[in-house]
Amino acid sequence: MRTTQSDYQPSEIEGKWQEFWAEKQVFSAEEATEKPKYYVLDMFPYPSGAGLHLGHPANYTPSDIVARFKKAQGYNVLHPQGWDAFGLPTEQYAIKTGVHPAVTSQTNIDRFQKQLNQLGYCYDWKHSVNTTDPEYFRWTQWIFLQLFAKGLAYVDEKPVWWCPALGTVLANEEVIDGKSERGNHPVERCNLRQWVLRITAYAEKMLAGLDKLDWPESSKKLQRHWMGRSTGIEIEFNLEDSTESLMVFTTRPDTLYGVTYMVLAPEHPLLGGIIGQEQKEAVNQYQELARNKSELERAELNKVKSGVFTGAFAIHPLSGKKIPIWCADYVVMSYGTGAIMAVPAHDERDYAFAQAFDLPIERVIEGRGANGVPTPLPFCDLGVLTNSGKYNRMASVEAQMAIGKALQDSGKGTPKVNYKLRDWLFSRQRYWGEPFPIVWISHEDYQGIQNDPKSPFQKGLPEKPVIAQREDRIEYALPLLANQLPLTLPEIDSYQPTGSGESPLAKAEEWLAVSVNLSTGAITPQSKEPLGDDCILGRRETDTMPQWAGSCWYYLRYPDPKNCDQMVSGALHNYWQVPDLYIGGAEHVNLHLLYARFWHLFLYDIGVVQQPEPFPKLVHQGLILAEDGEKMSKSRGNVINPETIIEQYGADTLRLYQCFLGPLEASKPWNTLGIEGIARFLRKIWREIVDDSGQLNPKVQKNFRDSPETDQALHLCIQKVTDDYENLRFNTAISQLMILVNQFHKELVISQSSAEALLQMLAPLAPHIAEELWSLMGKQEPICQSRFPTYEPGKIVSDTVKLIVQVNGKVRGELLVDKGSDKEDLLNRAKNLERVQAQLNGKNIRKEIYVPGKIINIVAN
Repeated sequence: MRTTQSDYQPSEIEGKWQEFWAEKQVFSAEEATEKPKYYVLDMFPYPSGAGLHLGHPANYTPSDIVARFKKAQGYNVLHPQGWDAFGLPTEQYAIKTGVHPAVTSQTNIDRFQKQLNQLGYCYDWKHSVNTTDPEYFRWTQWIFLQLFAKGLAYVDEKPVWWCPALGTVLANEEVIDGKSERGNHPVERCNLRQWVLRITAYAEKMLAGLDKLDWPESSKKLQRHWMGRSTGIEIEFNLEDSTESLMVFTTRPDTLYGVTYMVLAPEHPLLGGIIGQEQKEAVNQYQELARNKSELERAELNKVKSGVFTGAFAIHPLSGKKIPIWCADYVVMSYGTGAIMAVPAHDERDYAFAQAFDLPIERVIEGRGANGVPTPLPFCDLGVLTNSGKYNRMASVEAQMAIGKALQDSGKGTPKVNYKLRDWLFSRQRYWGEPFPIVWISHEDYQGIQNDPKSPFQKGLPEKPVIAQREDRIEYALPLLANQLPLTLPEIDSYQPTGSGESPLAKAEEWLAVSVNLSTGAITPQSKEPLGDDCILGRRETDTMPQWAGSCWYYLRYPDPKNCDQMVSGALHNYWQVPDLYIGGAEHVNLHLLYARFWHLFLYDIGVVQQPEPFPKLVHQGLILAEDGEKMSKSRGNVINPETIIEQYGADTLRLYQCFLGPLEASKPWNTLGIEGIARFLRKIWREIVDDSGQLNPKVQKNFRDSPETDQALHLCIQKVTDDYENLRFNTAISQLMILVNQFHKELVISQSSAEALLQMLAPLAPHIAEELWSLMGKQEPICQSRFPTYEPGKIVSDTVKLIVQVNGKVRGELLVDKGSDKEDLLNRAKNLERVQAQLNGKNIRKEIYVPGKIINIVAN
């Protein structure tokens, strides 16, 4: 494996070592070992046709450094990689070209894997997963069936964003200014039959679990805000001249006397029955306008308030006053009851709305400023009640209890806990996704299965049947048996949307129409022959699961990716459990990370996994920005392909430079000129160890004893780099390595053991050059299988100290002196330094400042 070149040529060594690692499978996790385990994981990629960009190495290099470091410390390391390959972009490509999504996905995967290998990553490719592999999504479907059986999967008509051009439902996050994020197509609001997962059932557990996680506090705060737990009371307001009543939720019953108007969301079901005749047209027009706004837009605090009076009135439950009812889009159906009691004096949004429409504003909570002056409105904190009848002069907290009790005693109030979190819309009207393992059957057939204790379907049925309206009949959801999985996608002629709201699967009639054997549970294509007595007809679900489904649990499959009988064997799960470190972008906090926590908690509850949380330690990497400081994107034309950098500088230089740009979690602008400094650093290391003939530099000697300064610098470096690797401070680890290399450069001779220790510390960051130089030293086993060096505490403590010598505050030299040296002797030595003498020549010394162990400053004029 040795080389003879005298200059550092990354292109001549990197491919060679990548082939060696792959051939020897040096990064495969060990089986049946007594070693402690370390499972390090980064969020797996969507293999797009564009290939890697510089953001990918920013994510994957840190985990690779940790994996190599932990392996060198003696851990059995699992560092896998896989592919999140279902999704809309591949389906859109299939629509455009007619190429099957599976073919496109594999082409993209092959390209991604080649590029990842070019970066020298120590992935264990034996433990890889692909979400589109039937043997993988068998278990995605199996998890769905467990959710279904526990009543956590149901069907409902939900308001969704529908994109006619893409032919599918989009999440709120995928809609920007009324258009699809992908393709910039117009979208519209409509109701569609959707599969929904009851994530709200786990809101309390997910909130409680956040306190135990080693996550960035900002990420935990985002999840808490997204779930939005609030404790309060649900209050009933009677409607004037109606038997109906209006329910509102509030966390501030102490402000009840400040209600001056009510607001209903434009989608509120009561709205149609209470609109006054004169307001009907205006309300209908307003509802139509609101349909095409996202909830995120509507909830924006600073947006211009809009609304319309309904002509109806509510009755205050305590004062009996008439309160006008408005319709406004800043209230949404997805939070609380879809209606609010507006208290403009003590709520910012209500205050802005009241000002816009000249509605009454009545202060009922007093707060005092520093000089006893009433605080300006809106005043949203706690205080003392005023204008609140018998509750005047009560403190807010006391009034909340008293008013709450009065409402409960009168039957007008109920204590309640509310969440902003909504159940998870789990349907997509696409072809390229996991098929739902569900068959729709008639009511009569479902009842027959329910009433048959010997039916093989009995254990998989939820307590409450899942039903859906289809044309002129109601259908019941029947789950497949586990032995019928995986349910794979059929071959179809066209991936074009149907235009009816159904996925392209609705056109696969031979796949859709099935025969269900009630005795065996077998589900087979519907025969043209007459059905037997023990068979019924059914129709498969045409929606597919969202891309998030496969990424909810993939980390559990890596330890045992080929197991056809279990998600993961008990023994392997006992050993590997969950990732010890998870690295990925903060943009996934309220999507992937929320969904994965929900699924994992559920699997914990049913005894599949042993830990309640999937990712105990999470780190977010910052973005690599373009040279102009903007986010890299194809539309801006500022994307940099890592292959271009590798061709010019090598993978090690790219890895090292991205780590050197700044702290892992910070966003860092790319600077192509700046990479030259890192390239020079690696060339400097090369020249310290390789001579002009391409052989081991005679400067590196086996039996040489390093100077005390070099020995101390080495052990200080080992201490610092070890600590920095443990705490993911790669930029400062590189700085410390630079200090050590500079010390080596000063010496005429260094010991081979010190040079070896340098390479062992460098190897996690720049593995190719480290392997090459290690081999040049005559080592038989690769450096990636050697043990990481350890420092000797006694060698990082020195009896000497470096003093900085200044003249008039400017550095003019330094002294290496013994601790406890005499002050006068030190001052004389400082004055005798050549550069100091030059500055003092012809001047009077006015003052001599000595800070022990730090500086000498001579003031002269």
